[in-house]
Amino acid sequence: MHRAAYLLLLSTMLLWGGNSVAGKLAVGHVSPMTLVFLRWVLAVAIMLPIGWRTLCEDWPRVRRHWLLLAGLGAGGFTIFNVIFYTALNYTTAINVSIEQAAIPIVIILANFILFRLHVRRLQVIGVALTIIGVALTASHGDLGQLLKLDLNFGDAIMLVAVLCYSLYSVGLRLKPAIRWQSLMLALSFAALVTSVPFFIWEVAAGRAIAPDARGWAVAFYTALGASVVSQMFYIGANELIGANRAALFINLVPIFGTLLSVLIVGERFELYQGLALVLVFGGIALAEYSGRRATLQAPQHPLLNVSGND
Repeated sequence: MHRAAYLLLLSTMLLWGGNSVAGKLAVGHVSPMTLVFLRWVLAVAIMLPIGWRTLCEDWPRVRRHWLLLAGLGAGGFTIFNVIFYTALNYTTAINVSIEQAAIPIVIILANFILFRLHVRRLQVIGVALTIIGVALTASHGDLGQLLKLDLNFGDAIMLVAVLCYSLYSVGLRLKPAIRWQSLMLALSFAALVTSVPFFIWEVAAGRAIAPDARGWAVAFYTALGASVVSQMFYIGANELIGANRAALFINLVPIFGTLLSVLIVGERFELYQGLALVLVFGGIALAEYSGRRATLQAPQHPLLNVSGND
């Protein structure tokens, strides 16, 4: 079970790392809010033939939980990306990478506050190692540079984005018992609806850039790879090992993004990047070892899973 979750999560983080490269390639070829809007237009178009039949069959449950599903789609899919793109207009990619590393910590805290799910000492150490790896990547191997960073409006709103995605991850445990096709279509539709006001604002402000050929290529990648496929994998992994353990893999995103930049954009591979990769994978392995032990040692209830998967 955990091996399947690892494969899903590694694939997810690779796709999300590719999204960072896609964001670099999109500059000047499609504007941010237009990209978010097109991302979910295309995602809904992809999911409609896949999920329409199951959505109709699951509609009674979807209708009963429509507010939860709308909140998950809006917070985790649209608002996170809107704030992420906006924050980059006010702060650096270094700051954003470091701030994203707070997502696993917020998820652990939220799970403890809301569901009283505890975390073990080895898991805390694992989280710390992954954060050091992210910081090493973000500072280009010189951790002293982090002390020189200026915090500003972009950093403040990025913390809101971190909170949105953390609550989305935690909220997945509350989702109704519907098939993944129905879930992805419902979440994608919610993301599309909530992206419309941001797109209209960008057009009205005269800031919209219509996509050219590269812009459309980026939009298709973000829709299929970074949205539909990756979110399907992330949701599946959450079901297998829980939000706390799955969230730790998010710290691979800046690592994979850096490695893909080397391969695709032609940036140089540095020694600190290799060290960061070792730290992040080592931290994840340590935390996962502790998480699996907790799962095996915890008692099982016949009707309710209290094994501590999260």
